[in-house]
Amino acid sequence: MLKFLKKSYPFNDDLSHNAKIIFFISLGVLAFLLIFQPIEISTFSKKQIFYLVTGLAVSTFLILSFNLIVLPSLFPKIFNNKGWNIKKEIIWNLWILLAISSSDFIFYSKLLGVFDINFNDIVKIILIAFLPVAVLVFINQERLFKAHLKSAQQLNKKLIDSKQKKERFINFESNYKKDNLIIKSDSLILIKSADNYIEVYYDSDGIVKKQMIRSTLQKAEEVTTEYEFIFRCHRTFILNINHIVEIQGNSQGYKLFFKNIDFPVIVSQKYINEFTKLI
Repeated sequence: MLKFLKKSYPFNDDLSHNAKIIFFISLGVLAFLLIFQPIEISTFSKKQIFYLVTGLAVSTFLILSFNLIVLPSLFPKIFNNKGWNIKKEIIWNLWILLAISSSDFIFYSKLLGVFDINFNDIVKIILIAFLPVAVLVFINQERLFKAHLKSAQQLNKKLIDSKQKKERFINFESNYKKDNLIIKSDSLILIKSADNYIEVYYDSDGIVKKQMIRSTLQKAEEVTTEYEFIFRCHRTFILNINHIVEIQGNSQGYKLFFKNIDFPVIVSQKYINEFTKLI
């Protein structure tokens, strides 16, 4: 149980969104009191009824504004997503319920001069206070549902895009048509410039193969630029970061090592920042 209560829970710190919620909840409380009249007001004068209904709605508005806008603005370190959890959310909602109930009780008993309050009226006041809290919980759950749904959709899209990119083929065209090479993007290990040729190293069923193609590294970069995992790291090298097995550093930059390839790939100073961000 304690483990469950300590689970992280995102605090709703969108102040502009909270302001809209407070406004509409307060209007809802006002409408609820006028339409359903949960508190017996038949013996009240019209002036008392106006003060009571308006007071309870205003009370709800002020308490929610203080708790959802003022306090999070004054104490942002306390009300933040990183430190918030289920236990704090429960205590927070109970506090708001207590604050609204107390405020409603004051309006009911003091401002209207009504002191003869029975148990049923107290229960009704608490239930009236519970209404905005219940709406807050519902809105927050709906917000989390939409946020998680949107996040899941975005992740699925990225996953599909990533798979599609890996499954797509790269066509390395040679100045001699017979030397053209077409391979899957994820099978590419690295490309090395060699005078008027490029050496393309790629994985074929667990075996590293190499093909010489009469082309330039610039052309190779152009056909691989759409793949975020394929990166030019040196004037003579383009690599697939997914095939790196070890990184070593020296004064010139980084040395990268690949399985079954007997030479290191250099990351020059020009590309170090971009390379580290990509990794």
